Amino acid sequence: MAINDQAHDGARVRRPRSARRSALVAVLSASALGATAVSAGVASASSRTTRAARVAHASPFLACEVTDTGGIDDRSFNASAYQGLQLAKAADPAISFKYLGSTSTSNYTPNINTFIAKKCGIIITVGFDMASATQAAAKAHPSQKFAIVDFTYTPAIKNVLALHYDTNQDGFLGGYLAAAESKTGKVGTFGGQDIPTVTVYMDGWVAGVRYYDKVNHAHVVALGWTPKKVRTAGSFAGNGLFTNDFVNQTLGKTEASTLMAQGADVIFPVAGSVGLGAAAAVKQAGAAHYMEWVDTDGCISAPQYCSLFLTSVTKGIAPSVKAATLSAAKGTFAGGNYNGTLTNGGVSLSPFHDFNATIPAKVKAALVSLKAGIISGKISTDPDSYPAG
Repeated sequence: MAINDQAHDGARVRRPRSARRSALVAVLSASALGATAVSAGVASASSRTTRAARVAHASPFLACEVTDTGGIDDRSFNASAYQGLQLAKAADPAISFKYLGSTSTSNYTPNINTFIAKKCGIIITVGFDMASATQAAAKAHPSQKFAIVDFTYTPAIKNVLALHYDTNQDGFLGGYLAAAESKTGKVGTFGGQDIPTVTVYMDGWVAGVRYYDKVNHAHVVALGWTPKKVRTAGSFAGNGLFTNDFVNQTLGKTEASTLMAQGADVIFPVAGSVGLGAAAAVKQAGAAHYMEWVDTDGCISAPQYCSLFLTSVTKGIAPSVKAATLSAAKGTFAGGNYNGTLTNGGVSLSPFHDFNATIPAKVKAALVSLKAGIISGKISTDPDSYPAG
C-alpha cells in the first residue's frame, strides 16, 4: 500500500462561500484559542510543559498517521488528526508527516508495522477499533511512541498517549439546542457503529433534550437512541439506530429520512462522512429541517451544507494531535491518558454561523449557563437523570 506524504491534499476542506468569510474569521480565531487550551491539557496529562512547542526543532522528525476505514478525508476524526500533523509541521518546520489509509480492519496491524519499519518518531492511530492493534504494537515495540485518538487504556501504557474526549458534555448542549429549535417536538440521532465513542455523543445529546423538557415543561421527544435505564457508571449503553458504516452516504440518507418520516426536524448523525448523506436528505426535505454536525465544525469541513447546521458538536482532535506530535519531536513525550472536556476546551459547540441571528438570546444564555453547570458538576449529562419526554 502506498504511503502518502504531506503533499497530499485530500484532507483539505473546501473554502466556504465568500458570504461567510467574516464569520469564519471568528471561527478560526476561536479555533486558535481552543488549540491553546487543548495543547495545555495534553501537556498536563503527560506531565510536560508546552513551552517546547514554541521552539524550533533542529533535527528531522517523521510523524505518521494510520487512519481507520473512514479514510483521510472523512470530514471527521481521521481528517482532524491529519490536520493536527499539519499544525505540528507549521509550528516546527523540521517535522514531516505521512499517512496510510485503511480500507478494512485487517489493514491496521500491517499499516502500523509499515510505519514502525519507517522509524516514525510517533505513530498516530485513529479510532476505537484500532485499540487492540495499537496496544499490541506498543507492547512489542516499547521504544516506539504512539498516540491513539478516541480511546483510553486502563492501566495507561507508557509509550502510548491516549486521546479521549467527553463528548457527552458538548453533546448535552447540542441536544438542548436541538430541542429548543424543534418545531415538531421531535428530534433524531443515529450512529455509525454501536461503540462507546459514538454512543457517548448520542447519550449526552438525548440528555440535553430531556433536560430541556424538564426545565421548560416541554415534551420534545428524542428519536434514534434510548439509553438503558440501569447501567454501570461511565457506561453509554442503550438501543438505537446505527448504519454500521462510516463511509456509505446512502445509508446516512436512509436513516435521516426514516427519522424525518417519524416527525424529527433536527437530525444529529454521529457517523463520520455518512453524515453527508444525512445532510443531503435534510436539504431535500426543505425548509424547517435542520442538522447538527459532529467532530468538526461542519461549516468548515462541509461548507456546502452550512445553511443546515444549527451548530456542530466538536472535539479538539487537531490541537491534541499537534501537541502530542510536538512533544515527541522535542523529546518531552510521555504516555498516559488525556481527557478533553468543556473545562479544558477539548470539547465544545461550534459557532452558530447562519443561525446566529435567529437562535433566541435566551437559548444562547441558557447554553452558557448549562456549560458552567456541567463544568461545576451541578448538571448531570446522564440522560437517566431526567424523565424521558
